[in-house]
Amino acid sequence: MLALWSIALRTLVAERGKFITALVGVVFSVVLVNVQGGLFLGLLRKASLLVDCGGADIWVGHRGMFNVDLAADIPRRWVYRVRSVPGVAVAQPYLLGHSTMTLPDGGFESVLVIGCERSTLLGNAWMMREGRAADVVRTDGIIVDAWEAVKLGDPQVGSLREIGRRRARVVGTSDGILGFLITPYVFTTLDRASEFLHKPSDVCSYVLVQLEPGADAHQVCHEIRRRLPKADAWPREVYGRMCVEYWIRRTGLGISFGCSTLLGLLVGMVIVAQTLYASVLDRIQEFGTLKAMGADHGQLYRMLLAQAVFMAALGSAVGVILVALIVGAFSTPVAPIVTPAWLVGASTVLVVVVCVLSSLLPFWRVRRVDPLLVLQS
Repeated sequence: MLALWSIALRTLVAERGKFITALVGVVFSVVLVNVQGGLFLGLLRKASLLVDCGGADIWVGHRGMFNVDLAADIPRRWVYRVRSVPGVAVAQPYLLGHSTMTLPDGGFESVLVIGCERSTLLGNAWMMREGRAADVVRTDGIIVDAWEAVKLGDPQVGSLREIGRRRARVVGTSDGILGFLITPYVFTTLDRASEFLHKPSDVCSYVLVQLEPGADAHQVCHEIRRRLPKADAWPREVYGRMCVEYWIRRTGLGISFGCSTLLGLLVGMVIVAQTLYASVLDRIQEFGTLKAMGADHGQLYRMLLAQAVFMAALGSAVGVILVALIVGAFSTPVAPIVTPAWLVGASTVLVVVVCVLSSLLPFWRVRRVDPLLVLQS
């Protein structure tokens, strides 16, 4: 058994050019699956960023709410009904809406204004590059993201802008709070957001809820929906997943990323299969000799399987290293590459399976070899 494995590996690496070609195919598959999958996960994470990091345990909005960035107005008086529900510790109004920012050069940029209650700042910016998140309560204060600087005319702390024909002053910059849409986020207080959006002071977009210790989020949501028949209420995890599913259903993201990833796997499989097949053809007499010496089909297949598994293991190791380097060099908040452990593990297993399947093609050629004819030649 050990002799067969030794022969298999020595045969595989004997022709370095073909071996390296097959190895490149495996590495390419591992890198493509992880980078494409990481970009997909990173993009989807942006779709639920406000929900995941906003600090609320429950999001309450208009019935049928499906995406955090596309909110409908609800009466602000719903806040008092929500506060009366057992298990609710904090309930604050939250306002989102699209407006236009006037730039210093006379241009305009669409922005998504986000207003939080100044008493708790629940749902305010959380990752700051310059200034403090609490500075948003200052006169005309807004917080913009440093990664959106080009779109917003390179704003500095203290810079003046106009949003909805109202004066705004940049009091801080966040670091990497970017939504799924191309519209930059602008954080401010609730009342100031109403002015920027020209909305009446008695409406908001959501009611953000923080629970008392030990309260069950699903039971609280059920009670909120019972008391407010026109409202929907979802725990943070559920609503975040709904936001992600909305973009998957409404766009071709899943199909496009999936097709490109599948194409990479197919390319790697073809390269590996072609290399193994060519190796068998070049050494067909050696396989015939092994059969003449008593090697059965099972032993020969294990020999080919050993070659495939060896290439899969080595290629996966090299591919994972390259993925780590690519993530470190190219992942940004604009295009994040998220590669959790389960993605790396799943891609490795998938590549091993592909390589094992690739070993079947040359095996069918070996099965048809007549050892008598090989020895006669």
